[in-house]
Amino acid sequence: MSESPAGGPPPHIPATRPAPPANPAGPAPATALRQRLAELRGPTVVPHPLDARALAALAANPGCKRRALLDGAGVDKTGLATALGSPSGFGQSQFAFMRGNAFEARVKADGGTELLRLLHESLGDGGEPPEGARVPDLTAAGPEGRTARTALALREATAAGGWSLLDHPMLALEVAGSPAYLEPDAVVVRPDGRWTVIEIKSFPMIDGSADAAKVGGAARQSAVYVLALEAVAARTEGAEVSHDVLLVCPKDFSNLPAGSVVDVRKQRAVTRRQLTRLTRIEEIAALLPEGASFDPGCSAEALTAAVEAVPAAYAPECLAACELAFHCRAKSRARGDVRTLGRGVSGELGGLTTVRAVLDAAAGKEGDPADPAVAALRRAAALRAEALEGAATLRAEPSGATADREGTAACH
Repeated sequence: MSESPAGGPPPHIPATRPAPPANPAGPAPATALRQRLAELRGPTVVPHPLDARALAALAANPGCKRRALLDGAGVDKTGLATALGSPSGFGQSQFAFMRGNAFEARVKADGGTELLRLLHESLGDGGEPPEGARVPDLTAAGPEGRTARTALALREATAAGGWSLLDHPMLALEVAGSPAYLEPDAVVVRPDGRWTVIEIKSFPMIDGSADAAKVGGAARQSAVYVLALEAVAARTEGAEVSHDVLLVCPKDFSNLPAGSVVDVRKQRAVTRRQLTRLTRIEEIAALLPEGASFDPGCSAEALTAAVEAVPAAYAPECLAACELAFHCRAKSRARGDVRTLGRGVSGELGGLTTVRAVLDAAAGKEGDPADPAVAALRRAAALRAEALEGAATLRAEPSGATADREGTAACH
């Protein structure tokens, strides 16, 4: 803009610009949601990132609105659990974290040569393994910038037609109407345009196999990365996301890497279906009373009221996947919720949702006799009463009479 010699604005431009008209519709929905989540989190609290491990746990329990809201708002659940008086031991130790970082650095050394060799060997490709790969720079400002830079690097690597290694790329996936930013250990782009997720773990692979539960957790986590990559591949010509993920672990308690291919098609399908079932964040936030906050600086009473205002779906599996598991378990036990006994038990009980209702149904005080669950409970109660009555009879009989009866039964 040009200025007059006096330093003021030109004559044809007003010295004071009019204020922009107010938006009668209010702020945009996305902006209003971010403001609402920031209020719930606390004005001075830095948002806790939603990673693939949390997403996999959330997909395994899609009925838990409490976890969906807390993760979507970026609440630090570890600090929240401590403020509630129910600290959880869930999480990775500092020693394991440092050991994992050291192992990952070793695997990715020399431009990922060893990583490419393991991928080539595990997939059974013929010929010589690649000697090196292009490693693009993925640095950018903020998660949005890193996500855009990763998408550009993936498109460039696919168009180049060679081997490329993306070290800690940033991917985005919409979860319950809110974006989640994910950071896999690595993604390899092959000359044929296939993208392969690399998951590096610090648990050992002994004699070519690792702990099944840990491998399952890594597969569910990798399935989240595959879903996020597919969104980018859909906009990239010639790209295809492989459903075979390379799992890299230490070999036989050493620091040498070993690779194994894991097919995550089943985990991908389950995760995709479960994430679509999640209630949108704004709908869950509407359940909270005015002024509710998850700021750890609030009193324990206020935090408890805010947390309990959002329904949870506790199950014993939460103990290995959620920082609030101890708090939710205590509340679930206090209510007598049958889900405390496990999803298998609660599924068999059907509409009987409390332990008191189960006991009343077994005693014949409540419940429809035509209900299979009620009928099974009453049959089990009758068998238990019959067994206890028989045991009591045996204890009441004189020892000689019992021996005579047993001998008569043996003769017959």
